[in-house]
Amino acid sequence: MHNQCEKQISLTNRRDFLLKTGLATGAAALFAGRFARAAEGPIATPGTAAAPLPSAATSAATSAAPSKVALTNGDNRTDNVFRALKSLEKEIAQSIGNRRVVIKPNNVSSTNQLAATHVDALAGILEFLKSIGKLDNAVIAESALGSTMEAFQNFGYTTLADKYKVKTMDLDHEKFQTIMAFNQSDAKPHPVRVSSILANQEDNFIISTCMLKTHNYAVATMSIKNIILGSALKLSNGNGGGGGRGGRGFGGGGGGFGGSDKPILHGGGSHGININLAMLAPMLHPSLSVIDGFEGMEGNGPISGTRVDHRVCVVSTDYLAADTVGATLMGIDPANVGYLTYLATAKVGESDLSKMEILGESVAKLAKKYQLGSSFDTQIQWKNAAKVIDNS
Repeated sequence: MHNQCEKQISLTNRRDFLLKTGLATGAAALFAGRFARAAEGPIATPGTAAAPLPSAATSAATSAAPSKVALTNGDNRTDNVFRALKSLEKEIAQSIGNRRVVIKPNNVSSTNQLAATHVDALAGILEFLKSIGKLDNAVIAESALGSTMEAFQNFGYTTLADKYKVKTMDLDHEKFQTIMAFNQSDAKPHPVRVSSILANQEDNFIISTCMLKTHNYAVATMSIKNIILGSALKLSNGNGGGGGRGGRGFGGGGGGFGGSDKPILHGGGSHGININLAMLAPMLHPSLSVIDGFEGMEGNGPISGTRVDHRVCVVSTDYLAADTVGATLMGIDPANVGYLTYLATAKVGESDLSKMEILGESVAKLAKKYQLGSSFDTQIQWKNAAKVIDNS
């Protein structure tokens, strides 16, 4: 007979979190690298290893110059995106180099346009890539909630891809690898199958194309969360492909995720989701963040919120800086967003607005106060100690 034992995980401050998880000293590599393995099956051939974490010398060189964040405002969504990208043209072109460009939209719905990346934002990105000669071999890739290709058709991506002669890709039918993710209900690692394409930043330049939205678990969702949570795939248990039902998500894979591994990365609550986002960011992060806030979502996002007319766009090669600016534009204190707080302490990018070089408009001038989700008080429980019931 098992004895019920209550364990308490102290996550009361950033330093305590880092000491206990080892995030600052490479625990992300432990979760995403050491445990990573190629999945078996006819579709799941071994994926390319994730790019290594930056060395101290590289980090020092990167931190020497302030992170640049482009912020535009205007009445045309495509133009906002294009202008923001153009202001970082040289930096982006050099960063792409010879890598394939993978544009990852945010399709948490295959039918609700407000919850999904707008085709006009993608048009701004494709037009920019064309202008710098980086359109060849580009691909629009996603593992949507629901049918990916249905979402692409419904939102006009297919027509746009034909116009620019780029490919569309359902990540559920591509290579994957298995990593480990934390769940706060038992404080144990659980396997989750993620896209090898999004994890392979040596060969792929990953553009996170998302919106400004509030979130029902993590306060706000922007470019970091789009890549990490979007990397988890919808796969059958039998052969690892097809994007079908019957995946083995933690706790039964319910919650409308269509039998996928996506619920696992949500971590069972505010502690789990923020830990997973912080731990996995060094492996699964945007090469370039494009946050389209022409229309934002407030309230019970990321699907059931309401429209905010904002008409802004944020672009940066520093994903932490981009999401910090994005949260501030929504009137959200980044200190209330757990994963941004953890990543700021780990110094993966710039989190101090005063140390960023803002190109274009003023953040303070364009900021609005978004209504937060009805579960906000629960979402910030990551600031408190987590109690875990262990039945083993």
